[in-house]
Amino acid sequence: MRLGPTAEHLFMMRQGGQIARLAPEGDSSPKTLAFQAQMRIDHEAERRQVFGEAWRTLEKNFYDPDYHGTDWQAMREKYRPWALRASTSRDFRTVMNWMLGELNASHMGFYNDDRAETQNEQTGLLGTAIDPAPEEGVRIERVVPESPAARSTNRLRKGEVITAVDGRPVSEAPNFYALLTAKAGERVALTVQDEDGNARRVVLRAAEDLDQELYQEWVDERKRLTEEYSDGRLGYVHVEGMNWSSFERFEREITASGQGKKGLVVDVRYNGGGWTTDYLLTVLTVRQHAYTVPRGAAENLDEQQTQFRNNYPFGERLPFAAWTGHVAALANQNSYSNAEIFSHAFKSLGLGPLVGTPTFGAVISTGGRGLLSGSYVRVPYRGWYVRPTQKNMERGPARPDIIVENAPDAKATGEDRQLRRAVQALLQNIEQGRQPRPGLSEESPTAEPAPGRR
Repeated sequence: MRLGPTAEHLFMMRQGGQIARLAPEGDSSPKTLAFQAQMRIDHEAERRQVFGEAWRTLEKNFYDPDYHGTDWQAMREKYRPWALRASTSRDFRTVMNWMLGELNASHMGFYNDDRAETQNEQTGLLGTAIDPAPEEGVRIERVVPESPAARSTNRLRKGEVITAVDGRPVSEAPNFYALLTAKAGERVALTVQDEDGNARRVVLRAAEDLDQELYQEWVDERKRLTEEYSDGRLGYVHVEGMNWSSFERFEREITASGQGKKGLVVDVRYNGGGWTTDYLLTVLTVRQHAYTVPRGAAENLDEQQTQFRNNYPFGERLPFAAWTGHVAALANQNSYSNAEIFSHAFKSLGLGPLVGTPTFGAVISTGGRGLLSGSYVRVPYRGWYVRPTQKNMERGPARPDIIVENAPDAKATGEDRQLRRAVQALLQNIEQGRQPRPGLSEESPTAEPAPGRR
């Protein structure tokens, strides 16, 4: 805060960079002042600085002091001239990422803003799969549940033909989706014709994306297939990500999907990672150390108490939910990072059969550093190793006990071979009387190896 040159006002800098003035007498409310400022940037000098900051950040913090066998000094000499000759921010970013790529490590990247102005239009999505209907429009082949097309009012139906969008005939458009350009979040009027040729008008609000709707449709189909493959004996839970919202959903699902079931399939396929592996393991590795018998459950405790060996008030005693029954896990090549740590742990701890394909092999703890110009570089700073095998999880995928590939046409045929095999392995464990957890039984203090384990 300082006094103005004529001593009529006090000038101050507010939070967020706002300039304001205040009259010492009279009105005591500060008045915000508009201002403009220009800055001249030497982009070549700025890039020299950013390149050096990024290279030094990796030199001092990369988790492997041998840089995965790469001569990091030589990489600076190789890529610095190319980076400094880049004519655009986008080219500079590309060359920087080429240099980082020489380390052949995951959880890395260089990010900056592009000074170029680009158009950003979103196509509105209805939630329908369509096929061309020559001279008419497009025929609806499928409606995604919970999408705009599946709303209780103004619902679209399989077999109907969309003939116009906002009055524009579909048959005259070069592409149906061109009629939905810039319609995301907007109301769209459709002219729809049923199989008898009757036309009606449907008004929908097009969606920006259908990620969650398509995901939930996929999960619901896995649940149905699990019921089918196991004759209703097993439950199914998919863990979308290793984050808190997914963990809370996992807690709810093991009760909702596992209630009354003999076992549970936990699926981390297509899971991009996060940090909650140990929370999931806490739920799955609870060991029952006692059993309880409430008043009224038995007429003679001495004679009947052994009937309650599986009874324990987990719901009121534990900080998290608990699953103490039989379990199998699914992983694939699209299981990343913390989902891979979970897969390694599930196998190492002998919790049950791990089924699917080897995971991606991308496990490093990552951080990052902001650089001059607002750019940013990610830095893997901590390696992860499997305790029993002493193998690095980075470029060392979790290999399932039972390796099964899903066919390319799995979605079209409605078949999930990996899930079917996991169900078979889990039912086999149950039917053979194997303990759901190592160490739970006095008669069997160690777990038997899962089917196919080497």
